[in-house]
Order: sequence, then structure tokens, then C-alpha cells
Amino acid sequence: MRLLGILAIAISVAGCATITRGTTQVVAVNTPGVPGATCTLTSGSIGAQTVVTPSTVSLQKGRDNVAVHCTKECYQDGAGVIASSTEGMTAGNIVVGGVIGLGVDAASGAMNSYAPEIQVVMTPIPGCRPPGSPPVARR
Repeated sequence: MRLLGILAIAISVAGCATITRGTTQVVAVNTPGVPGATCTLTSGSIGAQTVVTPSTVSLQKGRDNVAVHCTKECYQDGAGVIASSTEGMTAGNIVVGGVIGLGVDAASGAMNSYAPEIQVVMTPIPGCRPPGSPPVARR
């Protein structure tokens, strides 16, 4: 009976990060000085998602880093990576939730987290004018 009680407690706290931190995370995507850039985020965990900056996006947590590729007319493409790291509570989960808790958090991605923001730098292409923009006045 005592063993069943211990097992019930272990199962009830299994997946601690899944319960307390969730399996998704909101990340801000910015292109400083270049609003309206289209950014595609890709990884094995999230597939591909596209946003227009500045924006926030809800990402499915996973162990894979997220590649970010941004484009906008008259700017060189920008790229960056949203690194995935292991949540600090994973160690506590090993102690409290044991293998079951660790397995639940690993399978759900909850044991991972992303940086809360990425800033992708984009450089203007000299002499480029988007269609429809007024001509440059010369003196």
C-alpha cells in the first residue's frame, strides 16, 4: 500500500515543467529600424511559421534551435537563430518526478525554453528604391 502511495505521488508530479511552464512559449521577433520585414522561423519542433515585424509568435517548445530568415525589399536578407536551452527546473524534476516526469517533459518539449526575443539586423541596399516611392530630388 505504501508503495502504491509513493507511486501515485510520483505520477502526480510527473511532468513538472509541462504543468508549470507549458509546452509553448511566446517570442518577440524584431528587425530594428526595418518594420514590415517578413521573417520565416523554421525548426523540427515548430515546422515553418511566418511573421511580419515587429511581432510576437507562440512557438512549440523543443530541443531544436529555431532558424530565422528575414526579407524586405531594398534590404539585404537578415538571419539569426533562436537558441533552445534546457529549463532549470529539469534537475528538480529528476529528483521529484523521476524518470516518468523527465520523460513527460522531454516528450512535450516543456523541458526546453527559447530566448524571449530575437533582433535580426538588416542592411539597406544602396541606391535601391521600392516601387511607388517618390523619386529622389536632386539639386
